[in-house]
Amino acid sequence: MSPREIFALRDHLSPELKGRTISDARRAVSLTDILQQTCLVDRFRELSGRSVLLAVSDQLISGIAMTEIDGVARRMLLCPPDLNFDHVHALIEEAGIDAIVTDQPPRWADVGVYLVVATRAPVPTSAKPRTERATEWLMLTSGTSGVPKIVSHTLEGLCGAIVADGPAHGVAPVWATFYDIRRYGGLQIFLRAVIGGGSMVLSEPGEALADHVARLHARGVTHISGTPSHWRKLLMSGSAVGFAPRYVRLSGEIADQAVLDGLAKAFPHASIGHAYASTEAGVGFAVNDGLEGFPADMIGKNRDGVEMKIADGSLRVRSKRAAHAYVGKNASALTDQDGFVDTGDMVELRGDRYHFVGRRGGIINIGGLKVHPEEIEAVINRHGEVRMSRARSRRSPITGSIVVADVVLADQCDKDRSDDIRNQILAACRASLASHKVPAVIRFVEALDVTPAGKLARSDA
Repeated sequence: MSPREIFALRDHLSPELKGRTISDARRAVSLTDILQQTCLVDRFRELSGRSVLLAVSDQLISGIAMTEIDGVARRMLLCPPDLNFDHVHALIEEAGIDAIVTDQPPRWADVGVYLVVATRAPVPTSAKPRTERATEWLMLTSGTSGVPKIVSHTLEGLCGAIVADGPAHGVAPVWATFYDIRRYGGLQIFLRAVIGGGSMVLSEPGEALADHVARLHARGVTHISGTPSHWRKLLMSGSAVGFAPRYVRLSGEIADQAVLDGLAKAFPHASIGHAYASTEAGVGFAVNDGLEGFPADMIGKNRDGVEMKIADGSLRVRSKRAAHAYVGKNASALTDQDGFVDTGDMVELRGDRYHFVGRRGGIINIGGLKVHPEEIEAVINRHGEVRMSRARSRRSPITGSIVVADVVLADQCDKDRSDDIRNQILAACRASLASHKVPAVIRFVEALDVTPAGKLARSDA
């Protein structure tokens, strides 16, 4: 059964789905209700053939709205909660938006686009539409301060990895993610729950980490994903005590050996792995051997419809799961002439394994030499007293710029040893890195900022 058929299924749901739920901090809704309830009442007919911006503040209501809008609208743009409102008019023009679904009509009243108000309490319905329309799923890229690019997916492409993995066997998993489901990583987990089988516990904006993890534990979460920065913050918080998922996955950033080892120690009975995925390239592959990087023999092979190559040091992916276009009159090409997406993620072959070294666009310039900050952070993070680090450039009147490293130490670390730890970090950097990559300054800080997408916030000083 295709993802679209499952989304359209209303009357003959499997009894196995009845005990599965999607929940947030306030309520739990059964999966059968997700597919049989409406937050649009009867107004979904007004969306037929339109280009819709889904701008609902509540994740759970957003999830229900997705199942209603798919197959009805021509295209659906998922609006993350942190969207810069200054970019709204540009995005509406680029995506050709002619309707907005929202539970906050005053916020959108002056935008000048037709509004459909979503209810904050879904109600049962037997009138959800059944149609064969192939709705475009539009998502926004992250990691830019300007207007984000709009990426176009199909539901089948979004579900490619889920279909390849097959349905869940045995006890149904209870999924969770630190991502919001309006972003690619979170949407993947939502679709796994709805289509692949299982329940899901949604994240809650502004919820204290300890409260969030306590809620995950109370709901019996077994499978959970997040960025390495998400996981580092969890390990630093001490909130992981007593939480025992059996499946832990990292994606969205480089998973260095330090964070993988930290998770293996915190969750000794869990399967620890990291996946490669991006909004443009889709889900590429998963690495489950507990090691950073990925085996070299993955390159050049077609695995479940995914083929990879290395060109000019960057990973390129050709896949049925990839987005099929950027959207907008000025959008650049998504793939090269052979159909490969240039991910912009730079890799380096070391022995029989490729290691991620950083983003092409994230390089910092030190005295005319190019440096990937992630490469420096990976070395710093290996120190047993370090929980998280960020390397960045700072202007220097002599060299033009220098490397500065901000480092978060473990809570139990004796701060009186900070000079010794600083010297040990510098020694490790000198042993592993070229001289221009060694930090000139190491600052110990209490915390490092993480973006709403769950990635380490980066800026030069």
